[in-house]
Amino acid sequence: MCDESPLGHVVVGLSPLVRPRQGSSSSERHGPRGDERMRVHRATAQSYSQTMDAVLPVTLDAVRLSLHVLAATVWVGGQLVLAALVPVLRRVSPEGPRAAARAFNRVAWAAFAVLIATGVWNVLALGDPGDAYRTTLIVKLVLVAASGITAFLHARASRRTALAVFGAMTGLTAVGALFVGVVLAG
Repeated sequence: MCDESPLGHVVVGLSPLVRPRQGSSSSERHGPRGDERMRVHRATAQSYSQTMDAVLPVTLDAVRLSLHVLAATVWVGGQLVLAALVPVLRRVSPEGPRAAARAFNRVAWAAFAVLIATGVWNVLALGDPGDAYRTTLIVKLVLVAASGITAFLHARASRRTALAVFGAMTGLTAVGALFVGVVLAG
C-alpha cells in the first residue's frame, strides 16, 4: 500500500491524491472505475518499493571503478580510433592528423590524469592483496608509465618515423595496461 512506503507517494503522485478521504470511497471520487485505479496505483507503488529494495546500492567503490574504466576507455579507445582515422585524415589534409591529435590530446591527458588518480585510489582501497597481485600490479604500472612516456614523446616527435614508432608503442603499452588491469580485476 502507498501509506506503507514513502517511495509509493513519488510513484503515484502527491499523497493527497493517493490517500482516500475520510468517509468517502474511491468510486465516489473517481467514478465506478476509481476503486480499480486505486488498486493499480497501490500495486505499482508497492512493486516499485520492492524493486528499490532489490537493487544494489551505489557505493564509493562503484564510483571509483567507473571513473577508472571511463578514463581508460578515453585513453586507450581514443588512441585506437585516432590511429584508424589517420589515413582518412591524411587524404583530407596533410595537417589533418596533427590537428586531430592536438584536439584528442586535450581530452586524453585529462583522462590519463584521472587514470593515475583513480589508480592510486584503487591501490589504497586494496588492503593487502598478496605477492602475485603486487607483482602483476607492478607490471601494469610499468605499462602505464611506458604508455604515458611514449605518448608524450609521440606528441613531441616531428619526424614521421618517430611518430610511427612512438605512436605504436603508446598504443601497445596502453592496450597491455588495459589487459593487465582486467587480469587484476579478476
